[in-house]
Amino acid sequence: MKAIRVHTPGGPESMVFEDIDLAPPGPDEIRVRHTVIGVNFIDTYHRSGLYKLPLPARIGSEAAAVVQAVGANVTRVKPGDRIGYVNVVGAYAEEANIPAWRAVKLPDWISNETVAASMLKGFTAQYLLKRTFPVQAGQTILVHAAAGGVGLILCQWAKHLGVTVIGTVGADSKRELALANGCAHVLNSRTDDIVAKVKELTDGVGVPVVYDSVGKDTFESSLDCLAVRGLMVTFGNASGPVPAFEPHRLAPKGSLFLTRPTLVHHIRTAEETQETADDLFAVIRSGAVKIAVHQRFALSQAREAHEALHSRATTGATVLIP
Repeated sequence: MKAIRVHTPGGPESMVFEDIDLAPPGPDEIRVRHTVIGVNFIDTYHRSGLYKLPLPARIGSEAAAVVQAVGANVTRVKPGDRIGYVNVVGAYAEEANIPAWRAVKLPDWISNETVAASMLKGFTAQYLLKRTFPVQAGQTILVHAAAGGVGLILCQWAKHLGVTVIGTVGADSKRELALANGCAHVLNSRTDDIVAKVKELTDGVGVPVVYDSVGKDTFESSLDCLAVRGLMVTFGNASGPVPAFEPHRLAPKGSLFLTRPTLVHHIRTAEETQETADDLFAVIRSGAVKIAVHQRFALSQAREAHEALHSRATTGATVLIP
């Protein structure tokens, strides 16, 4: 079968589309044929070596698929079932073996493309809004990269929960998209004074939480946007990792809180995974959150997909078609 592998970590050019052998599924595993594969920023971290994997590495952490075979002890799913999964590295391939407990059985009404475009990003939005900082109706929050894959889902969901969203985008061309997807106010992170604008919009108080997937470029200003005892949630590194940080700096800024959450700790069991999926699928089915796939590439074009992602020209979700 065909798969993308990385033999030497690096840029998009380090991904090789090649033939590999896939063993039969082991005990407690299932073999799946991918129908649509999600593209996420964590894939670029695996490719570059920021998050290290054994080499040669297969990358990709999300897909919609059809079960082809099951290993010993597997009873949750059977061949022919449509499933989705996240947080199993190796999705950039025609087929894969995954732990059976990771598989989420899909309702008939949801499309493969919606699943591959929404599960990792939607699961992230779910834990951010409901577990990392459980937002409350009437609050005003700040979301960076509001027109990105996670941002579009997070902002729509937050609005649905009664929250006023201040979103940032990297270009004026993305402003209308963010406004149409949950943001009450949109700022340009390249040209606007984000701190001054946020303070103006909050009568000088600041926001109780900042959701920041950008990393290095926005970290300092994000802290200054927070209200007293506010929470800084840094959950991505699109501009690079945040430099070393002295915790005592949080005190004079208002006894701030800082967290660096990751999805793996929020879906540790089949039950947690299914509960998160059910919550996401319900809000999608209600129409409160719409999933926008704006970029589609063949699996063999994974390099082009990553180049587009790095250019910050993409909006919404990007998917690969095997």
